[in-house]
Order: sequence, then structure tokens, then C-alpha cells
Amino acid sequence: MLYTVLLIAIVLAVLIISIYNGLVSLNVKIKEAWSQIDVQLKRRADLIPNIVETVKGYAAHEKEVFESVTSARVALMSAKTPKEAGEADKILGGALGRLLAIAEAYPELKAQEGFVNLQKELSDTEDKVAYSRQFYNSVVRQFNEKIVVFPSNLIAGMFGFKQQEFFEAEEPEKKLVEVKF
Repeated sequence: MLYTVLLIAIVLAVLIISIYNGLVSLNVKIKEAWSQIDVQLKRRADLIPNIVETVKGYAAHEKEVFESVTSARVALMSAKTPKEAGEADKILGGALGRLLAIAEAYPELKAQEGFVNLQKELSDTEDKVAYSRQFYNSVVRQFNEKIVVFPSNLIAGMFGFKQQEFFEAEEPEKKLVEVKF
């Protein structure tokens, strides 16, 4: 009888430790995934001053667009949570879109090698941001799922694990992009 109680206690302890370690591991993966999004957003933000300066030389009269890109970049760089970063990213995307639309009006700018390279770099960074968001949301889903599923929900509750926020696209980003030739 004593051995049975002892065996049950050991199995229960191993189960609790295993579930706890799984939750901690997923929590660390969430932080790592968030840091990857942060790295890519900073990379994009670092490209923006170069694009702004290049376009400024051709379209100096578009001061309002340059200011909106700059303030959106600052907001993105100072975002602390996925929600703040998502909102700042939406604003920056819109401002950047207006900036690139201005560039379309200047054929000599579009042909400039430095500007073309900056556009390619920006496009590559956008792909990396999208992948980083996808990875982050995948890990958050795994973590949030584990927190609500029995028996790990009991352990999560005992140790104070809380569900994490997804990095969600805002409504304008979900709309289809219309391409006209």
C-alpha cells in the first residue's frame, strides 16, 4: 500500500514537472518569436530613412508624407506589446505605401539603382516580417491551447500562466490588394 501511494506521488510529480516545463518552454519560444518580429520590424524601420532621403531629392514638396512616415517609424520602434506593434505597423504600412506611390510618379527615381535596391530590400524584409508573424502566432496558439486543455490547465492556473496576445492584422490589411496594369 505504501509503495502504491509512493508510486502515485512520483508519477504525479513527474507529470506536474513535465507539464510545467512544457509551458515554460513554450513561453520562452513566444519570447524568441516576438524578438524575431521585433528584429524584422527594426530592420524595416532602419531602411525607411534611406528610402525617405532618396525620394526627398525628387519630391521635396511632399513634406507631409515624409513626416507621417517618420512619426509612424518612431511609433513602431517604441511599441512594447504585440498589439501596440500591430497598430504602429498598420500606420507605418499606410505611410510607406503613400511614400512609394509618390516614387511611382518619378520615372527617373524608379530607375535609380540605389532606390531599386532599397525597394528590393524592403520587399525582402516584408517577407521576413510575415514569416516572423506567422511563427509567433503559431507558438502563441500552441501555448494558449496548452493553457486551456486538461490537465495542463490545472498546472497553468497553479503557476499563473496567462494566455498571450496574437499579432493580428488590422482590418485594412485583411482586404484584397487591387493590382491594375
